[in-house]
Amino acid sequence: MSNDGQMAAAPVAPSGRLDAAQVRRRFDARSLPFETVSELEDLAVPPGQELAIEALRFGVSIRHPDYHIYAFAPASETRLGFVRDFLEQRAATLPPPSDICYIHNFDNPQAPIALSLPPGRGAQLRDAMKRLVQDLRAALPAAFENEDYRTRRQGIDEQFKQKHQERFDALQKRAQQDSIAIIRTPVGIAFAPTREGEVITPQDFQKLPQTQRDRITATIEGLQAEMERIVRQVPVWAREHREQLRQLNRDITRYAVAHMTEELRAAFADLPPVMIYLAAVERDVIENADDFLGQEQGGEGRLGPVGDTAAADNMAFRRYGVNLFVDSSGMAGAPVIYEDNPTVHSLIGRIEHVARFGALLTDFNLLKPGALHRANGGFLLLDAVKLLRNPLAYEALKRALRAGEIRIQSLEQMLSLTGTVSPDAEPVRLQIKLVLIGPRWLFHILTEADSEFAELFKVQVDVEDQIDRSDDHALLVARSIATMVRRHRLSPLDRGAVARVLEHLARQSGDNLKFAIETPGLVDLLKESDHWAGQSGEKVVTAADVQQAIDARQRRSDRIYRRLREQVRNGVLRVETRGRRIGQANGLSVISVGGFSFGHPSRITAQTRLGGGRVIDIEREVELGGHLHSKGVMILAGFLGGRYAKEGPLSLQASLVFEQSYGMIEGDSASSVELYALLSAIGELPLRQDLAVTGSVDQHGRIQAIGGVNEKIEGFYDLCAEQELTGEQGVIIPASNVRHLMLRQDVVDAVAAGRFAVYAVETVDEGMALLTGMPAGMPDADGRYPGGTVNGAVAARLERLTHTAVALARRMDSEHDDRRK
Repeated sequence: MSNDGQMAAAPVAPSGRLDAAQVRRRFDARSLPFETVSELEDLAVPPGQELAIEALRFGVSIRHPDYHIYAFAPASETRLGFVRDFLEQRAATLPPPSDICYIHNFDNPQAPIALSLPPGRGAQLRDAMKRLVQDLRAALPAAFENEDYRTRRQGIDEQFKQKHQERFDALQKRAQQDSIAIIRTPVGIAFAPTREGEVITPQDFQKLPQTQRDRITATIEGLQAEMERIVRQVPVWAREHREQLRQLNRDITRYAVAHMTEELRAAFADLPPVMIYLAAVERDVIENADDFLGQEQGGEGRLGPVGDTAAADNMAFRRYGVNLFVDSSGMAGAPVIYEDNPTVHSLIGRIEHVARFGALLTDFNLLKPGALHRANGGFLLLDAVKLLRNPLAYEALKRALRAGEIRIQSLEQMLSLTGTVSPDAEPVRLQIKLVLIGPRWLFHILTEADSEFAELFKVQVDVEDQIDRSDDHALLVARSIATMVRRHRLSPLDRGAVARVLEHLARQSGDNLKFAIETPGLVDLLKESDHWAGQSGEKVVTAADVQQAIDARQRRSDRIYRRLREQVRNGVLRVETRGRRIGQANGLSVISVGGFSFGHPSRITAQTRLGGGRVIDIEREVELGGHLHSKGVMILAGFLGGRYAKEGPLSLQASLVFEQSYGMIEGDSASSVELYALLSAIGELPLRQDLAVTGSVDQHGRIQAIGGVNEKIEGFYDLCAEQELTGEQGVIIPASNVRHLMLRQDVVDAVAAGRFAVYAVETVDEGMALLTGMPAGMPDADGRYPGGTVNGAVAARLERLTHTAVALARRMDSEHDDRRK
């Protein structure tokens, strides 16, 4: 029959209908060679990680400093545990790192010195210095209180007094010889002439002859000059006296310190840096013995910067302390550190301050280590996403890796801002292997945007997230489950529970021929299954417990999903699951909210009219359609032109829209259902509303795979089940998605009972045949489609539109010519 014939063809039998075994590939629990996972050995390395292990082995063994590691994996507990376990095994074969101590720099107190000591020797030095200070505080006062010291000091004091007295006595004798008296007055010393031992009054002095007065005046001036010389000499004598006392104190202190540090020097004779430090300590103690004597013996009593003698005393002795910055004593190998909060201070260390009467004080004892210090000589693991949330930390980390040293700085110093005076601590040499764990997309962004990142992280470890489904791999996954159960002290799973978990992992992988491994939610599923088993009083987790955990998790997350179904039931959202409509089809989309994904049907409609071959995407016109969705709509125009208008114009204008959609539409998974609605509108062919459709399409009409196929099918099934299953409802999916099917058990039961159908199609023609009940129709030798077919109806309508367009064009040309005449 010709293309314009509309004779109804005989209904075609549904093709590509899947049975229950195809919509869920079950795992036979009887194939598992155990009763419960408690019979299985732990699995040290997750299955399928051979290439990751090879890359890790290379990364940790190469000693060049710029070969740090980036592991492609989310930093979940299980992924992190796998990498950490490998690093700990490697670290056990390496020597423990050195102790790091910060000590006072007696030459430059603002620049503390970093000492690198063999493991355990740092604690020895710290404790030895504590004992030394305690001993000195007791021994030095005792040394200054013995009879020998008192005698020697008394001799020095007497010598000073004697020298002073001798000069004054000589002056006094000379004055007596010249009949001059030395008189002490409140304002100082005065000289007066005498006669027969009595001081001459000023009146009697004026009565003396002039020559005698001049002689007496000259004599007094000479005595005054001598007195001034004596007075000027007194500070020199006092200085000499103090120096003699200091030298005496130094001698006493030197003897006491040398005696008390003899054992200390012997204990650290094999460490030259410590010997240099001890020599500096001895010199400082000798020079500052007053600190140990207190105000009574020292006579001067140092006050601290805030005027508190006790505080000053403590601060004075703090400089002899040893800040055991990194303690490696007791370590059997190199450290493996995971820093959960990678901030600037948690990575490179910090400088703390203490408040004393409104003043902030700090010294080398308040230097605190960061993760780089604690992991120095070993391995440091960081979550790349968390690290990038702290940009200053990321820059500080790169700076330390490039320089090969860790320099402790405050944020004010990093940002060149004015802040409190802080120690400029000597940097610590950095020898570390850094492992960043993060997603692939972040690695690619950093590689493109940061050239330094590519220079530092040259080893990529691709942690596999799924493996092929086989009995051998199933047993490996079961051993991995057994390891998690023991690690978290959970009840063991029986073989049925393991089989249910394996089916869940197959669904999580998005492929029923594979298992997802080390998924972030697997440990949570095991914990929740253990909980439900405990609620039932069972000591072994069964498949029912696992299923209850899965169902309960969904119920806790599906509020929005339930609200949407309620709106459909109430008619607020219009979705038809019965009857037929021209230019209308049910599409399926996936919505993800808070980690829970569900399928939701959407009504897609198409309108056609005479036009210039344009297919209008209403979503795109109002800027609610994404690029991929717009691409899918443009493909439809290509399909129409390629199939129905190869030799002539496509005299059609069509519009497509997602009805009752008020948000962004993205993706091309609805392009096939849009094409079905468009073909229905063109050919005026009613489509079944009891079938929902998903799948993308190419310009040749081939149906292509999409994501979220399980959620989409289950979403339409739930809607149909609430409106009562008729046995005719179902979903049309791409044939290439069959391997991804792992549907819920209730959906599988409905398929097995014939109450719900899942169809797999390869082409648009197969889909239209299912939706219309008409054969698609193949072109004859002249390229014409037979009547009574889908393609015949579409081609006939397009031909009529073309004839109409030609007739309109001729009439407009004729009217134009008439007007010109």
